[in-house]
Amino acid sequence: MTATGSSHSGHIANESGTHGDHSAHQAGAVPGGLQISQDGYTLDLADTILEPGPRRFRFRILGSDGNPVTDYTPIHDRELHLIVARRELTGFWHVHPERDRDGTWSVRLDLPEAGAYRVFTDISPRGLGHTITLGADLAVSGLYEPRPTPQPARLFTVDGYEIKLAGDLVAGEGRNLTMTVSRDGQPVTDLQPYLAAYGHLVVLRAGDLAYIHVHPDGAPGDGVTEPGPDISFHAMVPGPGTYRLFLDFKHDDTVRTAAFTLLLKR
Repeated sequence: MTATGSSHSGHIANESGTHGDHSAHQAGAVPGGLQISQDGYTLDLADTILEPGPRRFRFRILGSDGNPVTDYTPIHDRELHLIVARRELTGFWHVHPERDRDGTWSVRLDLPEAGAYRVFTDISPRGLGHTITLGADLAVSGLYEPRPTPQPARLFTVDGYEIKLAGDLVAGEGRNLTMTVSRDGQPVTDLQPYLAAYGHLVVLRAGDLAYIHVHPDGAPGDGVTEPGPDISFHAMVPGPGTYRLFLDFKHDDTVRTAAFTLLLKR
């Protein structure tokens, strides 16, 4: 459930715009993460099937000329953000691979259970002028025992922290979501910056895994934004469905992940 530094692993299991913001959605636009190729760029996985457990995961981003991309505009302190999620949205990992000079990205990825996964890459190749999210399927071999997507819930606890979610999603309309962090019943007012923000929110829709990556209102050090207990986001989703919301936050030098489920009806 916890990790530190750039190799953050926010694994959730057995549960009872600007600055790379992917919350904007225009009518008729394809939601992020559903395409392996977009705007002339393609996600190329070295392996589409892995064994369970810690493994070296490698991939490239190819340009329209077929060559690996080696020049990126950073998004929240990183050239690339890698998100991995189980298809049932019962597992979630936010990690940051390293790129070699030839354009191959690699990271130690620990997927402990067999099943179907989806990988997402948030990137802004130099000169593109905006962020795109490419997605591809990944399988982990072995006996697959699917579990249902967790039921709607607005409260999550991890390591003595309690995170509450306030706000609702409305299809095609921006809405405010606020996560409030407390520990042992006391508000947490000294959250630490993580990748240039007090929180990172990834929203995934069950079924097709439409992807939204939202950064919070304000920024550390802007003289206005408080370091907790509230982390506020402005999010827009493409349509009805069951959504899983994964919040990364950092406190006491450790990154933790909270997960929520919201049901958006027609």
